[in-house]
Amino acid sequence: MLSRIIGQEIEQSVLIAVREMGLEVSALPEVNIEQPASLDHGDYSSNIAMKLGKTLRMPPLHIASKLRDVMMASASEGGLIRQVETAAPGFLNVRIDWSVWAGMNEATPAGSQGKVVIEHTSINPNKAAHIGHLRNACIGDTLARLLRRTGHTVEVHNYIDDLGNQLADTVVGLLNLPLEGDYGRFGDYCWDLYSAVNRTYGSDSLLNAKRTETLHELEQGTGNTAWIGKIAAERIVRDHVKEMADFGILYDLLVWESSIVKEGFWDAAFERLRQTPLFVLETIGKLAGCWVLKQAEDVGGAEDQDTGDARQDGEYTQDKVLVRSSGILTYTAKDIAYHLWKFGLLDKDFTYEAFDGELYTTAAHGAAKPLGQAHTVINVIDSRQEYPQTMVKEALRALGYGEQADRLHHAGYGVVSLSPASAAELGIDTSDGRASYAMSGRQGIGIKVSDLISRMERHLEDTRNGRDGLPARMIATAAIRYYLLRFNLGTEVIFDLRQAMELAGNTGVYLMYAHARAARVIRKAESLGLLAPDVVSRSADSTESSSQIEDSNGQTGSRAGHDECANGRAVPLPPPSFPAKLEPPELALLRQLGAWPDTLHTASKELTPNTICQYSHTLSSLFHQFYASCPILTGPNEIVAFRLWLTAKFKETLGDSLAVLGLPAPERL
Repeated sequence: MLSRIIGQEIEQSVLIAVREMGLEVSALPEVNIEQPASLDHGDYSSNIAMKLGKTLRMPPLHIASKLRDVMMASASEGGLIRQVETAAPGFLNVRIDWSVWAGMNEATPAGSQGKVVIEHTSINPNKAAHIGHLRNACIGDTLARLLRRTGHTVEVHNYIDDLGNQLADTVVGLLNLPLEGDYGRFGDYCWDLYSAVNRTYGSDSLLNAKRTETLHELEQGTGNTAWIGKIAAERIVRDHVKEMADFGILYDLLVWESSIVKEGFWDAAFERLRQTPLFVLETIGKLAGCWVLKQAEDVGGAEDQDTGDARQDGEYTQDKVLVRSSGILTYTAKDIAYHLWKFGLLDKDFTYEAFDGELYTTAAHGAAKPLGQAHTVINVIDSRQEYPQTMVKEALRALGYGEQADRLHHAGYGVVSLSPASAAELGIDTSDGRASYAMSGRQGIGIKVSDLISRMERHLEDTRNGRDGLPARMIATAAIRYYLLRFNLGTEVIFDLRQAMELAGNTGVYLMYAHARAARVIRKAESLGLLAPDVVSRSADSTESSSQIEDSNGQTGSRAGHDECANGRAVPLPPPSFPAKLEPPELALLRQLGAWPDTLHTASKELTPNTICQYSHTLSSLFHQFYASCPILTGPNEIVAFRLWLTAKFKETLGDSLAVLGLPAPERL
């Protein structure tokens, strides 16, 4: 990675320079490297001289000059560093010899030891999925792709809460509330049924009482009600899995909450917790009869929010309670048991059976599989659930598993709400003038994923010119996926239907168009006989889709229905020679291409899919500028050869980033 190479060069130069000046520095400050916004300031820049200024009691510009001299003296002929310059008040600016970089074989960043288990999606199995659920799934799937791309072994879990209030509400509706209508899917029927039940609770005390009764029966797991709940949940989960597959989102394992209870995971966790002084049975006050996990410090509470997520429920208002006085377990209790299993810390395991193809599910009478046993766990869950996630970590620490607690990461994200225009389009009263309107499963407010795809697909069919490229449905899912990924994780996404359907600007369609444009240039160069074997070669497996990615078991999981994408990615080889002077658009594109390994590394460490979006959009914009400013197929032979190589290198790199984002890399759009 270029930033690491430059950083190491500067660190060595600091040591040499300090020694030559007869000075001593007990601890060197961290060397930070960044790409300057202006090409005039070099390819990479560091402020290390300004950091050293106070320590060495010397002007930063003088220190920078000394570092420049040392770096230039050690720069070998034909080395990566071409020039080092200084700039007030003490910046060190480095220029790269890009012809040397072009011949480098940059290795994929090495992944950590051990398996990474990523839990994401986790939709309550009580109704159809909405766009809030989809943001979770897109983030989680992209993190899985990103970590696999950077050398990690990844296992993806989808946690199914089949014992919670939401499924109980749907079962209460199925057994007690008549509902008529023409529905294409069971989940769509339950969407309306769920909101109807919650409206009825306010005026029907008997129906309200049935909710608690149904919860008990679901957890007991043996009677008619439990079987109805099981059948309803499985039918809805199959719809969810199929719907997510349209977005290229795949799972390794479905973990059913009922399996955690039935297989005695909580019982085992309970006995361990009882041995700690922090887990106590309250005997007085409003929590009398409850088993509570005490904490040395209060870490705060979470408000009751209804987003329809299995991990987002009003039960979290008393998160320290693990077992209620009624004997019902809280979500946090089952989460603790589940995470002990994730890390391989319980003397118990699930058994498994196939659910759909290579997807497995926990099952009472299944077979053993090498699942779980994680080194690192990442949970993609709403940011408002930071408190219960902290409680799980604290439980691990209380049990003596501090290292595992440190390797449990919460990838929190902002919720998805509706813009006033979108809310009004759905029939919501927006006369109060709010900036956004929260979705609510209980009130039936939200945009179902299936409806969003259909809207987007119709819009594309009405606006696109040709039909030679990708199917409209494939473009629609890619556009929606990118829209939900491009925001910072902590940002609330105010979803606007019209904005999501835009095809220009910072959109998935813009990125796919850039890839298709590069592919078109290469095809035309081939037809004109401009390509030679030492400029561009074809990959051996030319039929493989760049949207495919190898899973943790070595199996290839591809984005459903995307086989025609990226047939034959061009693999660029170093060009015969670089121009004596690069044009600004060529240099800007090269700098962005060179930053790809660093971007992968940063995004995988910080768990930020939006970093890949930002990189990909900038890369595509720079290619479009290069395409507009620099004739690729006309001019002297050496210039044409270089620009074709640069185009192929761009296509390869963008195809790589699109695969990480889960978007197709089309030859034609």
